[in-house]
Amino acid sequence: MTNHWVDIKNANLVVVMGGNAAEAHPVGFRWAMEAKIHNNAKLIVIDPRFTRTAAVADFYTPIRSGTDIAFLSGVIKYLMENEKINREYVEAYTNASLIVREDYDFKNGLFTGYDPETRQYDKTTWNYELDENGFAKRDTTLQHPRCVWNKLKEHVSRYTPDVVTNICGTPKEDFLKVCEYIGETSAKDKTASFLYALGWTQHTVGAQNIRTMAMIQLLLGNMGMLGGGVNALRGHSNIQGLTDLGLLSQSLPGYLTLPSDKQTSLESYLAANTPKPTVQGQVNYWGNYPKFFVSLMKTFYGDKAQKENNWGFDWLPKWDKGYDVLRYFDMMDKGEVNGYICQGFNPLASFPNKNKVVKALSKLKFLITVDPLNTETSNFWQNHGEMNDVDPAQIQTTVFRLPSCCFAEENGSIVNSARWLQWHWKGADAPGEAISDGEILSGIFHRVRKLYEAEGGKVPEQVLNMTWNYFDRDNPTPEEVAQESNGLALVDLKDADGNVIVKKGEQLTSFAQLRDDGTTASGCWIFAGSWTPQGNQMARRDNADPTGLGNTLGWAWAWPLNRRVIYNRASADPAGKPWDPKRQILEWNGSKWIGMDVPDYSYAAPDSDVGPFIMQPEGMGRLFAIDKMAEGPFPEHYEPIETPLGTNPLHPDVVSNPAARVFKDDWAQMGKAAEFPYVGTTYRLTEHFHYWTKHSRLNAITQPQQFIEIGERLANEKGISHGDTVRVSSKRGYIKAKAVVTKRIRTLDVNGQKVDTIGIPIHWGFEGVAVKGFITNTLTPFVGDANTQTPEFKAFLVNVEKV
Repeated sequence: MTNHWVDIKNANLVVVMGGNAAEAHPVGFRWAMEAKIHNNAKLIVIDPRFTRTAAVADFYTPIRSGTDIAFLSGVIKYLMENEKINREYVEAYTNASLIVREDYDFKNGLFTGYDPETRQYDKTTWNYELDENGFAKRDTTLQHPRCVWNKLKEHVSRYTPDVVTNICGTPKEDFLKVCEYIGETSAKDKTASFLYALGWTQHTVGAQNIRTMAMIQLLLGNMGMLGGGVNALRGHSNIQGLTDLGLLSQSLPGYLTLPSDKQTSLESYLAANTPKPTVQGQVNYWGNYPKFFVSLMKTFYGDKAQKENNWGFDWLPKWDKGYDVLRYFDMMDKGEVNGYICQGFNPLASFPNKNKVVKALSKLKFLITVDPLNTETSNFWQNHGEMNDVDPAQIQTTVFRLPSCCFAEENGSIVNSARWLQWHWKGADAPGEAISDGEILSGIFHRVRKLYEAEGGKVPEQVLNMTWNYFDRDNPTPEEVAQESNGLALVDLKDADGNVIVKKGEQLTSFAQLRDDGTTASGCWIFAGSWTPQGNQMARRDNADPTGLGNTLGWAWAWPLNRRVIYNRASADPAGKPWDPKRQILEWNGSKWIGMDVPDYSYAAPDSDVGPFIMQPEGMGRLFAIDKMAEGPFPEHYEPIETPLGTNPLHPDVVSNPAARVFKDDWAQMGKAAEFPYVGTTYRLTEHFHYWTKHSRLNAITQPQQFIEIGERLANEKGISHGDTVRVSSKRGYIKAKAVVTKRIRTLDVNGQKVDTIGIPIHWGFEGVAVKGFITNTLTPFVGDANTQTPEFKAFLVNVEKV
């Protein structure tokens, strides 16, 4: 979230798209209702199903799953053509005025630089035209034909209301009504808050879904504003913490990057990850990357990390390709992996093509599961009839189950959607043999280290030099780990005048205190300030709200530096005057920025060249993404890998995302509309939480049996009645469930044909106290987003038949 949960109440318009907040986030959704009740805000919902969120909305319209970019690109076209933008904001705070290279182009569904053999782009042409000093050329009048503004206008020109309706199935009058609602918030005294969840991320174009909405918010001038922003509603209490701490395969804590095999030296690694400003005078905070990295290495390796050995850079693994879960299970299926430690994860239920996952796990020598509950993954080798049809005698994998605590059985922090680190305290002891994850990992680490000491092995320094300086080396406390993440001074730190600002051994109060000379250590630079010499900032519970705008700086602690609204400098115009005095966040007092929130930066005066988007080399919000996105600098509509149309109405030769993650052997497992004519989409229920609550008898009673939703027209056509048992099949397999025949899912008119959607909740499986059910991900395709590798769970092809 660029803003936070409570701030939603400040919006004039709340748009829910790619999520179902009332059902999946029922407590947090109160703030959308606060906006409706106390701020007279409008709530609009755009979703394939008429959801519980839609039931309390002021306006609802349907959309075909997987077509969000077409819809949102049509909105961009509408805003630009009808001057429903904050032009002063766009000119000053976005890269609209920067000029794109002459050799950049987009034709027939592809951007320049595409290699069909590797399914990847060379992004060289996706860049700015540079002057003799290496800075981007600029036309502040927005007249140059190759400035980003005109390139964007050209790109979205195809997304007329008729085209949007033809691709999305959304009625034309509904689409235009949404455009009007959104366009109204381009006024300087209005803001829109956009709420999304897995309905956007779980697509082969998931990252671009989010980016398209961010572009709309930049055009409207709603980034950095109270009641604005693009706000991710996390589906799990600590998923934000997972990404913050670098638990993705190519990440290090604090959104640092694991070195690739092409970055063979510290110098080449830092050069690749420390961008230079592309606009003269701009401050780019990633310019501090060496400080973040060296401080991380001092946390990893302590005194063993020295300048002479490049702070232990050679000990870090170097990736030659992304080892995300999709690739790891593909390698497992090919027999290239011997063992798997599965901690707090149930891939059999939560990853695509369940039958492929079973087959892959069956080829391991060993599987270790670390979980408070008995999962389908830990019992993948057991036969459960149709639900898991295997022959245990043919599976030689040795399975070790290590029961762990759940979050309520130990102290610790949880990072919520709003980037708030909130400390929680132990509520009960863990039952039976269960122990904490920290104790389990410590036990594994010490035993592996003893094996290295006794027997040696490849790159032993990674293990032998690792620091483990906890009070109880076998069971580190959450408090110690939190302080390690925050970071400390390894010597007395002094300011420019020689005054000591942090004593040796004290906790840091800001990531601005980090150094690249080995005198500071920090396990996660964005967490610096969460545990200071004054104590645990995450444990604060002061809910005072002096402005009445919901910015409770004394409640817990938000990264970065307790800032609640990211890019808050953009809440004021270039002269420093707030766009809307009622939403004033900051003011310039003549020497620094002060206000109700922690400023993005303190001392750059309003008339300086420093832009508000300080994590970008331009200091500007990007309407044109020069180097980050895998499939293009502008979003483009691509059909899901399994499309009911069989073509792309915009460019038939490039149907689906040309950079999507698909492994060669999985193409044969992709279905066609002739055999599987309906769109399947997965979702969650309020009464259940992921795959956990099927172990809870109360939850099992409130939602007792697996079901699917089917629209009335299709049900009548197939002879299916409410309560019938149906078989839903895809190219990968089938499930059986009860049919709920409903008005909530409409048949849509798309590209000259009827398209029906089947809604499929995810919560059932063959473990737990609930009525046993089929794993929904038996149906889903083994394919991922081009940037994040998130699987495409929200749009795939199925058939449905009455049993």
